[in-house]
Amino acid sequence: MPELPEVETVRRIIAPHVAGRRITEIDLDPDFPEVLDGPDGIDPAAGILDRTIISADRRGKYLIFPLDDGMSLVIHLRMTGRLLLTAHDAPPVRFQHAALALDNGMDMRFGDQRKFGRIRLTLPEDVEELSARLGPEPLDASFTGDQLHAALRRRSGKIKSVLLDQHLIAGLGNIYVDEALFRTRIHPLTPANKLDLEDTSRLVRAIRHILRAAIANQGTTFSTFENPYGESGSNAAFLKVYGKGRAGLPCPRCGTPLMHLVVGGRGTTYCPHCQPSPHVSGDE
Repeated sequence: MPELPEVETVRRIIAPHVAGRRITEIDLDPDFPEVLDGPDGIDPAAGILDRTIISADRRGKYLIFPLDDGMSLVIHLRMTGRLLLTAHDAPPVRFQHAALALDNGMDMRFGDQRKFGRIRLTLPEDVEELSARLGPEPLDASFTGDQLHAALRRRSGKIKSVLLDQHLIAGLGNIYVDEALFRTRIHPLTPANKLDLEDTSRLVRAIRHILRAAIANQGTTFSTFENPYGESGSNAAFLKVYGKGRAGLPCPRCGTPLMHLVVGGRGTTYCPHCQPSPHVSGDE
């Protein structure tokens, strides 16, 4: 699933091409019309047509395109969604389900192999509600060691699972949580409320470093993620541990074979030497 760096990569590339542009035509896959939906009683296709896109924003893993009538297009890529820029007369992209033609001769096209992603015409109050449900942006100044420590004091779950909660921090996913815990030498089964202020301050610094590096590398591609130009991200080559536990590859820090376990239903990689066990049994 695209995480914050991948969604931010899409936003940064697509923003200058769509901001200030009018949507002149909409083409939906007749076999998957539900890719585009909207509020009850509003035809989303009619609501989008001839509207001007004001900007391209991001909140957590959501792309938000405010429109000139106060509504917004909210796009969630889910697991395999892709938002691509093409010439209007270009052939359909792989697994294309929607194409929004713009008045500059470009199309914004949505493709999704597994059909989990959605484009939604959204009321202003619903955008506000979505934002309110999400935790702080990890690259914003509001995300600090003090703030995270205060939030974790009320959470007894395993730190790996807790960090994946979008109500706590917006945009983190499996890849970057594994990387951050490795960088801070925190075992993924550590109870969240057992971390002290020094731990959470180190964790905040690690999360910021890892996310910024991933954005600079235009995201991590293992199979389906592409930027709006159809290019893969290069960050996979820089991951230290994610996905390497099953094969028992050596820890890049100490050489100990990396381990794999499942935490909260998510595959997790850690180093048993660098991330010593908190002596907590079981899983969640």
